[in-house]
Amino acid sequence: MAEAKEGLPVTPAVVRWARERAGYSVDDAVRHFKRIAAWESGDALPTYVQVEQMAERFKIPVAVFFFPKPPAVPPIEQSFRTLTAADFAAIPRTVRLFLRRGQAMQLNLAELNDGKNPAGRVISRDLKPSANMSLDKIAAQVREYLGVSIDEQASWKSVDEALERWREVFATKAGVYVFKDAFRAPSYFGFCLYDDEFPVIYINNSSAKSRQVFTLFHELGHLLFHTSGIDMLDDHFIDHLAGIEQKIEIICNGLAARVLVPDDVLDKMLVGATIGRPLAAQIAGYFSVSREVIYRKFLDRGLIDPAEYDSAAKEWAAQMKRTDDESSGNYYNSQRAYLGQRYIDLAFTRYHQRRFDRGQLAEYLNLKPKNLPTFAEKFAGGGL
Repeated sequence: MAEAKEGLPVTPAVVRWARERAGYSVDDAVRHFKRIAAWESGDALPTYVQVEQMAERFKIPVAVFFFPKPPAVPPIEQSFRTLTAADFAAIPRTVRLFLRRGQAMQLNLAELNDGKNPAGRVISRDLKPSANMSLDKIAAQVREYLGVSIDEQASWKSVDEALERWREVFATKAGVYVFKDAFRAPSYFGFCLYDDEFPVIYINNSSAKSRQVFTLFHELGHLLFHTSGIDMLDDHFIDHLAGIEQKIEIICNGLAARVLVPDDVLDKMLVGATIGRPLAAQIAGYFSVSREVIYRKFLDRGLIDPAEYDSAAKEWAAQMKRTDDESSGNYYNSQRAYLGQRYIDLAFTRYHQRRFDRGQLAEYLNLKPKNLPTFAEKFAGGGL
């Protein structure tokens, strides 16, 4: 009983809900929290540090543990229209935990913005493509909506810059916030979670930056069709789909290449050019995309054969290394890269407006309270 008096009055049913929702059995969870069974039965209560640790592992806000009952949140798999139940279940638990984190970030955005998207518009609400519409037409509509010209895109000096510019464009012009993290699952490049007001995209920061750019637009395709989606290396799940769901997934796979490298612009660049890997590298640098995207376009035009495409793709894949240059092994730089400066500024602005205390600010930023002063000094103008 002494421990119960000293602990925090969390709701036992919520502890169990959080564990089960994160995909942990009791035996799995005991390896991290020795007394979780007692917390779930109400026979003991956790300390604040232990609640923080549960919030981090189960990817839900600390405050949820003090709700009087588990929140009525629909199962996240229901929003993934282009995945069967079996394919969703095959997603690694580490990635499914980030899906929960994505839901938490949607709630954060709604709270920080009083329920209204600050962009003033949302691309998935304004554009209404159909599965029978030509991919070229959808890509043209997306390009026009985002308002980025080919000349502006070509002026970006690196893929790193392109990624950050697209990320900013998505937030300010399309109403889509883009977050990142290290998924620890190299075959999963990213996912999106649909919402009418606050759709979000999450990207695996361990993948190459050119792949991250591609993932942005793959996931945008899902949002245009009002469905959550996932971008992964093995897309055989498409074979399990039928009808409109299969069409949507095929559109999403092709959208990135059509938006980032419009066919009419590429055709002009190919006139009189010598087709090969050096040309692919040159064009990829111009558009800030991967060489494989350009080579796929060469293949689709019959300019190279499948054997050459496969050979080049394998060579380039072997060259790929983890490109998390932003973090440089630094915790604070990583958090800044994961959240994005726009979201960080939003959270600190609301804090300085005295909308919430430092503890809540730490939750919004996925930080421990003790790390706030250093983080604020580096990325929020120096003070709390």
